Amino acid sequence: MGGTIQRHRELRARRHRKKKLKVFKRRLTKANASEKAVIASKIRRLSPGAEVIIANLGLEERK
Repeated sequence: MGGTIQRHRELRARRHRKKKLKVFKRRLTKANASEKAVIASKIRRLSPGAEVIIANLGLEERK
């Protein structure tokens, strides 16, 4: 009894990721290099497809 449907949890998580990514994109405009590294690590924790997102934002670490 109780609980939510798996699909609803997935949708809620997707909406949360989308909202957080908007915040991170806004913060990236004024971020320096160390702040960008912190934001990249937070994106990695947030999203399963994080490496694609980080590459699209231009945050990949250059060696």
